[in-house]
Amino acid sequence: MHDVLDPGSDRGRVYRSLVGHPREPVGRLAARTGLSEAVARAVLGELAAQDIVIATDAGGEERWEALPPTQVVEALSQRDAAQWTALRRTGAELEQLYRFARRDAGHYGALEVVEDAARVLDVSRQLQRSARHQLRTIDTPPYSGTVDHYLGQEALQRERMTAGVAYRTIYDGSAFDDPIAGPNMTRMITAGEQARALDDPPMKLAITDSELAVVTLDADDHPGVVSLLIRPSSLFQALSNTFESLWRLAVPVSATGAGPQLDARDRQILTLMASGATDDAIARRLGLGRRTVVRRVSGLLTRLGATTRFQAGVQAARRGWL
Repeated sequence: MHDVLDPGSDRGRVYRSLVGHPREPVGRLAARTGLSEAVARAVLGELAAQDIVIATDAGGEERWEALPPTQVVEALSQRDAAQWTALRRTGAELEQLYRFARRDAGHYGALEVVEDAARVLDVSRQLQRSARHQLRTIDTPPYSGTVDHYLGQEALQRERMTAGVAYRTIYDGSAFDDPIAGPNMTRMITAGEQARALDDPPMKLAITDSELAVVTLDADDHPGVVSLLIRPSSLFQALSNTFESLWRLAVPVSATGAGPQLDARDRQILTLMASGATDDAIARRLGLGRRTVVRRVSGLLTRLGATTRFQAGVQAARRGWL
């Protein structure tokens, strides 16, 4: 019934005519739309069955009225959502049947191994296209992609972010210095990606919403990489928890890098913070006013993306500020 909004279709012409000409008799409606009365009546029957138009009786003559377009659009949207939910449920049931029919001794049903190089790249693209809310990624070396590969990835990521998907990425600290990955990272952060840096992250990982995780590893028995696809399971939850733990430890970065270095006074304050000193103790030790210390501490926490003094100390040490 989506063509009811298409002015080039029979349904679209009939509905559009009724929107502009309320309580239209069938004969006049047929003449206005260029359809025969038989076709116009058949179309009206189809639209009435979908609660898009209703028949009225005015002066003993059958007339037709369109329901409000906003109501029609909302009804179509709800039907689409219901169909999509049913489709996903059917797909999940078939996936279970597929895996049950192919299970082997020792096979872990939530895990699938992808070794073909072309499919590994395809999995990455599909992962992004299927995300509805967020994509969490740990990006580690080696950065072996071509310039064209990174440009294609940028275009896809911009498209998905425009669609409302949030990207949170933990980069290896060396990404800044890579001639291809570095500029790519900078452009994506400028476009709205949330990025943090961490020295030597433990794995290359991507997680879409709460539905699929992909771990990419070097192949053991041949050149190239393999991807492990992990669906909702205890292993999936462990990977999700691992990402969030690393995210809290990682250092927030901006398009200009990790940010400017500390001046001598902020370094003293941060050192005392990391040792557990209170604002009052820092003020006494450095001969500063308490309000000055509170303001500087707040600024340091913001620059480090930290919520606690301990976390600020960890992240400052990772940046080489201590």
